[in-house]
Amino acid sequence: MPLSTAGILSSSSAASNRSRNKARYRTKAVSSEVDESLFGDIKSPAQGQSDSPIVLLRDKHTLQKTLTALGLDRKPETIQLITRDMVRELIVPTEDPSGESLIISPEEFQRIKWASHVLTREELEARDQAFKKEKEAIMDAVMTRKKIMKQKEMVWNNNKKLSDLEEVAKERAQNLLQRANKLRMEQEEELKDMSKIILNAKCHAIRDAQILEKQQIQKELDTEEKRLDQMMEVERQKSIQRQEELDRKRREERIRGRRQIVEQMEKNQEERSLLAEQREQEKEQMLEYMEQLQEEDLKDMEQRQQQKLKMQAEIKRINDENQKQKAELLAQEKLADQMVMEFTKKKMAREAEFEAEQERIRREKEKEIARLRAMQEKAQDYQAEQDALRAKRNQEVADREWRRKEKENAQKKMETEAELRKSRLEQVAFKEHALAVQVQRDRDEFERILRAQREQIEKERLEEEKKATGRLQHANELRRQVRENQQKQVQNRIATFEEGRRLKEEAQKRRERIDDIKRKKLEELRCAVISSFPRSSSLPQRDGTTGWKAWDLVVKGHGRDAQGEALLPTQASSLRRGLQQKVLGWGLAGSLGTPWQDARALA
Repeated sequence: MPLSTAGILSSSSAASNRSRNKARYRTKAVSSEVDESLFGDIKSPAQGQSDSPIVLLRDKHTLQKTLTALGLDRKPETIQLITRDMVRELIVPTEDPSGESLIISPEEFQRIKWASHVLTREELEARDQAFKKEKEAIMDAVMTRKKIMKQKEMVWNNNKKLSDLEEVAKERAQNLLQRANKLRMEQEEELKDMSKIILNAKCHAIRDAQILEKQQIQKELDTEEKRLDQMMEVERQKSIQRQEELDRKRREERIRGRRQIVEQMEKNQEERSLLAEQREQEKEQMLEYMEQLQEEDLKDMEQRQQQKLKMQAEIKRINDENQKQKAELLAQEKLADQMVMEFTKKKMAREAEFEAEQERIRREKEKEIARLRAMQEKAQDYQAEQDALRAKRNQEVADREWRRKEKENAQKKMETEAELRKSRLEQVAFKEHALAVQVQRDRDEFERILRAQREQIEKERLEEEKKATGRLQHANELRRQVRENQQKQVQNRIATFEEGRRLKEEAQKRRERIDDIKRKKLEELRCAVISSFPRSSSLPQRDGTTGWKAWDLVVKGHGRDAQGEALLPTQASSLRRGLQQKVLGWGLAGSLGTPWQDARALA
C-alpha cells in the first residue's frame, strides 16, 4: 500500500534532521548480504512433505521466474528516503505466505548435492588415484619450474657484472686460494730441499753484512772488556789492601784470645787441685763409715744364721705335715685332684710372680749397688749381702703366708666336695637331655641337606640345558658374523682397490704440480744467477772443469755456508756436487740446457 504525502514528508524531515548530526554519508558497498542464521534456525519442513519449494539465487531473470511460480511476483512495497545528499528507495520486507520457502546459494546447493552422493570403493580408489596423479603432476611442474629458475639464476649470476666491492672480494679470495695452494705445495719434501738450496744462495750477501756488523760489535766488546779489566784490577788492589788490614786485626784478636785461654787454664788447674783434696777427704770418711757398717753386718749375720736354723726346723716340720696332707688328698676323687692341680698351678703362678718380683727387686738393687760401686768399690759387696739377706727374709715371709693359705684351701676343698658331687649328677642329666636334642637336630639337618642337594641337582640340570641352548645360539651368531665379515672383506677389497686408484690419480696430479713449481723455481734461480753476471764475454765457458763456476758462486757464498760459517774445501766441493746432482735430477740439464748456455742466451 503506497504511503501518503505526509508520511513521505515526515520521514524525509526526520532523515534530514539525522543527516545534520552526521558527517557526509559514505557508501560501504554496492550490495549487501545478511547471514540468515543470525535470525534463528530455519524451520525444517513437516515430516512427510517432500514438495517444499527451494529457490536458488542465480540471477535476476531466474529470480523473477521463481517468484512468478510461487505467486510472489507482485511489486514489493517501497519507501522513498530523501536525505541532504541523496535519495534512496527502501524495500519493505515481506513475509512468505506459505512460511516454507528457503533461499540458499548455488555453492551451498552443490555442497549438499555432493554430500548426498555415496561413493563406492572403486570410485573412492579412482578419486584417490586422480588426486595422487594431480599431486604428482603439480610436484613435477614445481620441480621443473625450480630447475628452470635455478638455471636462469646461474646464467644471470655468471653473466651479471660484478660491483667494485665484489670484484675486490673475488680477487682477494682468488689470491688467498692461490697463496694457500702455494704454501701447501711448499711443504713437500722435494720443494723444501729446493727452497733450502735457493735460500742458502740468497743468504750469503746478507750474511756477509752480518759478519761485518758482528766484527764491529766484537771490536766494541773487546774495548769495553779492556776497560772493565782495568776497573777490575783497581778494585782488586783495593780489596787486597782491605784483606791485609783485616788479617792484621785478626792476628791481634788471636793473640788476645791466646792470653785469655792461658789464664783460664791456670785457673782451672787450681780448681781441680782443690777438688782432688776434697775428694780425698770424702774418701777417708767413706772408708771409716764402711768399716763401721761391716761390723754391724757381722753381728746381723750371726743373728740371722741362728734364726735361719730355727726357721729350717719349722719348715721341715711343716713339710712333714704337708706330706701327710698330700697323701690324704691323693685318696680323693678325680675332681678334687683337678681342683688341687688348679690350686697348685695358681700357687706356682703366685710363686713365679713372687720370684719375678724378687728378681725385679734384685735387679733394681743391683743397679743401686752398681751405682754405689762407682762411688766406692768396697760398698758394693756389703750392699749385695744386705740385699741378699733382705730377699731371703722376704722369701721366708712369703713361704709362711703360702703355707697358711694352703691350710685354708684344704678346708675349703672339703666343704666344696659335696657340692661338686651334686653338680656332677646334674651335669650328667643335662648332658643326656642335650644329647637327645642334638640327635633330633642332626636328623633335621640331614633332611634339609638332602632336599637342598636335590634342588641343586635340578637347578644344575636346568642351567646345563640353558647353557647348551646358549652355546647353540652363540655358534649360530658366530656363523652369521663370519658370513658378515667375509662380505665386509670383499667390500673392503673393492674399496681398497678404488682408494688405490684414486690415490694413484692424486699422486700423478701432485707430481705434475710439483714439477711445474720446480720449473718455476729453477727459472727464477737461473735468472738470479744470470743477472749477477756482467753482459760481456767474461761469461763461463762450456768447459768440463770450469763450467760450474756460476753455480759455485751460488753455492760457495764467498767461502761460507748459509749460517755464515767458513767452509773447508772438501765441504764446498761436496756441496757443489750435491747441487749439481739435484739440478740434474730436477731435469734442468735436459729441459733448460746447461747453466752457461742459459746464461749466454739470456745475456
